[in-house]
Amino acid sequence: PPGADAVVIVERTEERDGSLVVYSAVAPGDSVMPAGTDIAAGARALGPGTRLTPREIGLLSALGVDEVPVRGKPTVGIVSTGDELVRPGDELRSEAGEIYDVNSYTIAAGVEEAGGVPKLYPHAGDDYEEMERLLRRAADECDLVLSSGSTSASAVDVIYRVVEERGELLLHGVSVKPGKPMLVGTLGEGSAYIGLPGYPVSALTIFRTFVAPAVRDAAGLPEPRTATVEGAMAARERYAEGRTRLMPVGLVDDGDGNTLVYPVDKGSGATTSLVEADGVVEVPADVEYLAEGESVTVQLFSPDVRAPDLLGVGEDDPALSRVLDRVSSPRYLPFGSREGLRRLRDGISDVAVVAGDRGDAIDGIDAVELGSWTREWGLVVPAGNPDGVSGLADLVDGDLSFVNRDSNSGLRTDLGNAVAALADERGTTRHELVESIEGFDRGSKAFESPARAVAAGRADAGLGLRATADSLGLDFVSLGTQPVAVLANPDRAEKPGVDSFRDALAASDDVFAALAGVERGQAPR
Repeated sequence: PPGADAVVIVERTEERDGSLVVYSAVAPGDSVMPAGTDIAAGARALGPGTRLTPREIGLLSALGVDEVPVRGKPTVGIVSTGDELVRPGDELRSEAGEIYDVNSYTIAAGVEEAGGVPKLYPHAGDDYEEMERLLRRAADECDLVLSSGSTSASAVDVIYRVVEERGELLLHGVSVKPGKPMLVGTLGEGSAYIGLPGYPVSALTIFRTFVAPAVRDAAGLPEPRTATVEGAMAARERYAEGRTRLMPVGLVDDGDGNTLVYPVDKGSGATTSLVEADGVVEVPADVEYLAEGESVTVQLFSPDVRAPDLLGVGEDDPALSRVLDRVSSPRYLPFGSREGLRRLRDGISDVAVVAGDRGDAIDGIDAVELGSWTREWGLVVPAGNPDGVSGLADLVDGDLSFVNRDSNSGLRTDLGNAVAALADERGTTRHELVESIEGFDRGSKAFESPARAVAAGRADAGLGLRATADSLGLDFVSLGTQPVAVLANPDRAEKPGVDSFRDALAASDDVFAALAGVERGQAPR
């Protein structure tokens, strides 16, 4: 009020007989905030590009400001191309060559993470008129249009022709692998357009490298926190020169506190490469190879990325999957027994899981066995065994369609040995018997895949395990038992992750007992 120049807190006062008693002295200006002390008229409060958090909202409220102009989130239309695409959740006709649409959803998640608003459009078939209609609609409704697939300059890839005729094509192709067939242009009344490759790894790599920064800039978001780590190549890698390579890699601790780096790219179409990778190494166009032990810089996908506690490579197996569920932060690459031994020999993995008679394959590889079990293997057939399959001879002599495992699998190796033994009995060659088995060369990667093909009616028999047949309600024709062993790199046998895996194996009697045809082996000494 007029005439007052200080404030005393009420707790230091007392009203007594109509008078005010003050118990502490105050100086002029005490507990007084003159107008303009917080922010004075004409002072800069907030500048363009400031993200409005609770602190900024509080400042605006203190200034009496109820509205401010803000930069809107860019709307990004997403169109995936290809007659073969099916939305996740819809029925998939694999026999017709249909596949689930991966790119629409991974790219939409990337757009949202970068500060944009994704808008999904129906799939565009490989038809010019349909493609034109969808792209024009997306251009009318969105600030940026992203498509995936149909970017190559071939007769069936038409999207680049739509852009040329209905907009402006500014760029076709970048010198980067994966992701060379990239398109950049405009559509309609100036809507920006970028065409991504169709393969999921290529599409997401190009999006992350070129598109996400532009979306963040348009949304007014700062660059995300990034992190890098130095590591040594675990093995030599050779490359074709001429294009910059963005190589997805994984990390592993060698047990002495050093970080090793290994490639995980299994092809542009392998979406598992994305979740098995920890970051990217940029390999310049003029580099022909990276030597074993060569230092590289890994651009981590997130500052929170760490090497897994355990890295295993080898055979796909149902008992193994359940044991791994009891280990903290494992990473397991089911690349088959051969690849498991190779990576153990090269010093990449902590452990290898190997199925079948190791024989000469283990020669020259120093390893410590952590545990073992056996599994019953043979032919998985439909429930009721309608074709009366009783053994391998029926597969050779009968008119049956068959689904095999891939060439790295220990199951396929044992099947090949069984075919060779049958050929010896008949006085013929293994090659002749293999030629008589329809589908012997149809290799499936996962241990359940042949059995699932049988369950779906796409095959009369498949190579598999009794445990798988039992779980799917199918019949099984036994061809033998196969040992499975977990082998550890001796230099990493005391790593905490390896110790945890060893303990989980020792405490998993219930896992082995619950699987048909699986028996635990003797504890390693």
